[in-house]
Amino acid sequence: MKSKLPNASTSIFAVMSKMAADYNALNLSQGFPNFESDPHLIELVNKAMKDGYNQYAPMPGDLGLREVIAQKTNNLHKRIYNPDTEITVTAGATQAIFTVIAAIIDKGDEVIIFTPAYDCYDPSIELFGGKTIPVQLKAPNYKVDWEEVEDKITNKTKLIIINTPHNPSGMMFSENDMLMLQELVEKHNLLVLSDEVYEHIIFDGNTHFSAARFPALASRSFITASFGKTFHNTGWKMGYCLAPEKLMTEFKKVHQYNVFSVNNPMQKALAEYLKTPNHYLGLSGFYQQKRDYFLDLIKDSRFKITPSKGTYFQMLDFSEISQENDITFSERLTKENKIATIPTSVFNTNGEDFKQIRVCFAKTEETLQEAAIILNAI
Repeated sequence: MKSKLPNASTSIFAVMSKMAADYNALNLSQGFPNFESDPHLIELVNKAMKDGYNQYAPMPGDLGLREVIAQKTNNLHKRIYNPDTEITVTAGATQAIFTVIAAIIDKGDEVIIFTPAYDCYDPSIELFGGKTIPVQLKAPNYKVDWEEVEDKITNKTKLIIINTPHNPSGMMFSENDMLMLQELVEKHNLLVLSDEVYEHIIFDGNTHFSAARFPALASRSFITASFGKTFHNTGWKMGYCLAPEKLMTEFKKVHQYNVFSVNNPMQKALAEYLKTPNHYLGLSGFYQQKRDYFLDLIKDSRFKITPSKGTYFQMLDFSEISQENDITFSERLTKENKIATIPTSVFNTNGEDFKQIRVCFAKTEETLQEAAIILNAI
């Protein structure tokens, strides 16, 4: 049988996590918190189960949850999405991203992505016959060159995928970035997929400029988000997609034959939990405290550091420590120093190596202390 994804391989996250287990290394590679979810949220899920919400949810998601998502989006970004026609609850943001691409990409369509890029974008594009056109962002600041972006737009370009706050770099798209994006997509009649899974994890007083904030951009955009990332329960695989009705109609056509609907009691719980805005508005302070604590612990290490602006990831530049490529360096750290990280060249165009590794600081203070001792000794 001919493979539809001949170049696809095991995710670097799975590879490094397995290596961490094999070598009994501290795992800062895969992006999941090692502390518990809010007990109140767990109680709400249990209550929903006991109350009998154990059968299929409506195909687009629990109406109460869609309504509170609409209210949250309006409160934060001043845009109203119709809960009946413009919001769908998904089995995590990755499923939402896959569904967007499945719904709109035809054979020969070109899709612009910014590398380093989350590793689900390119295989999904390839699976539906599209062609990925990468725009490489440069370390250490990973700023977008919008002239380069426009140079890569052709009559085959259909979609631009952005990710803000950005994984793995921790950068954020500025208001000007979003305005430039809006100008380009209007000029060239393009669609946008805005991956905003870290929307509530932003630092230093920065503002998250959602695609929802910009009317012309919002009218052309699918926005994907993640409750798993937001409420540190990644194993729940819960997310959602926002889009204007015309686009969401196409999204739902795929969604209903992909997963149809997602976990019902968790939706009921989240609908109630989101009614208290501080449950998500307080996360920036929570994670900034972790970032600052971790960076203070490793301030005397030999790594060069540009503090993350968002997400719960931090890039560490090892160019003054070793001239090994980042994959070799990461493997050696795992085997010899007993700490697992992510080499970032695997997300770059043609494997470009900036001598940077990514670590996750969504960990307990004890784990961060243990990590710092190792990193400071390298």
